[in-house]
Amino acid sequence: MSHKQGVRFELAPDPDQTLLMGRHAGLSRVVENFCLEIVQKKWAQRQAEQTYGFTGEDLTKAPWTAPELEKEWRAAHPTRFPWFGAGKLSSRVPKEACRVRATGFATFLKSRTGNRKGAPVGFPRWRKRKHGSRFRYDGDRAKPVDTRAVWLPGIGAVTTREDLSWLTVRLSVSTARILGATVREHAGRWWVSFQLEIDRDDLNLRRAVPQDAPQTGIDLGLTTFATLRDDNGAIQEIHAPKPLARAQRSLARANRKLARCQPESKNWHKARIKLARVHLRVANRRNDFLHKTTTRLTRTKSAIAVETLNVKGMQANRRLARAVADAGFREFVRQLDYKAAWYGSQVWKADRWFASSKTCGDCLTINRALSLGDRSWQCPGCGVIHERDRNAAGNLLAAMLADTEFQQTVLAGKLPGEAKRLVEAM
Repeated sequence: MSHKQGVRFELAPDPDQTLLMGRHAGLSRVVENFCLEIVQKKWAQRQAEQTYGFTGEDLTKAPWTAPELEKEWRAAHPTRFPWFGAGKLSSRVPKEACRVRATGFATFLKSRTGNRKGAPVGFPRWRKRKHGSRFRYDGDRAKPVDTRAVWLPGIGAVTTREDLSWLTVRLSVSTARILGATVREHAGRWWVSFQLEIDRDDLNLRRAVPQDAPQTGIDLGLTTFATLRDDNGAIQEIHAPKPLARAQRSLARANRKLARCQPESKNWHKARIKLARVHLRVANRRNDFLHKTTTRLTRTKSAIAVETLNVKGMQANRRLARAVADAGFREFVRQLDYKAAWYGSQVWKADRWFASSKTCGDCLTINRALSLGDRSWQCPGCGVIHERDRNAAGNLLAAMLADTEFQQTVLAGKLPGEAKRLVEAM
């Protein structure tokens, strides 16, 4: 069974290759802005024509799709952007930039007509240099040439700082296929990300969760990142590294140095890169913690009960916004979802309004007076004293165990062949 997966490797380009990658990133930005300009102009012209009574085929058509945008670019670049042909830049970058814009337009239209789930999406905006340098290749145009180099059209063979054997072996035996590649710069460092279609069945089978693994409930919090209670009675606490909180002094120092520099001067650019490196280090530490934690949980727990948190609403509280963003709750649950599918675990999500913290785990009385600062509380019904996070984890576990339909799914995942089909048919 094929899965979609992304892998990222850091590049080690020489100065000439760094310059070429910067030019390709600028080309991608120019093409994206060109597509936005064309759509805005033709849409404005179409609206003006409607005021004059034009209808149907007489109206100017706005180029929303990728092929239409590519056609507009091919017609315009010889005169408007002659440096594109003279610079020997890759023709695949504008093609992907048009696809990126077309996807943005399609997402906006679906959101506006109600055909897209989630929060409303606005109209695409102008891409600026400060938004970051990145460009894409379609298909397997960009690909490894050996275990220490990647071929990038228009740039050449670029050395990598990491070994590519994991990818090259799978490409050689046709268990992986490159769907696309994105080259991105952050804090003066460059990475290439491959989007793959890969057969992970053998890998997932070797790392599958044991059949006798416990089921667990997880309560997420800021003081203790995760409190786990297993169905065998074991309790565990996981503490997050809180990288953003630990980096506040470094960030303040880097921001002060940047603010004291003359904008766009050499020292200003140096200070900007130093600030970006601090942010990159914070992001890397958080991602490392989340990936290691979610991998361990999905490989050792047969079923995981988690909360459905309103992270956006939590970040509206200015006193908690930084700590909530530093924790990465949304990313934690997202990683649990796809890794559970890999390793045979199951994820059960409680209803957003499920009162896991306020419900007594003994008599099920709901303590409406419980505040956010109460770390322990006494049940007004039975008098039992609860530790807030452990009680919430136990309530999530109990709710998951009480969901008979979900438990049948968990049982079906543990049984072979005919027994599995019988349970799924119940």
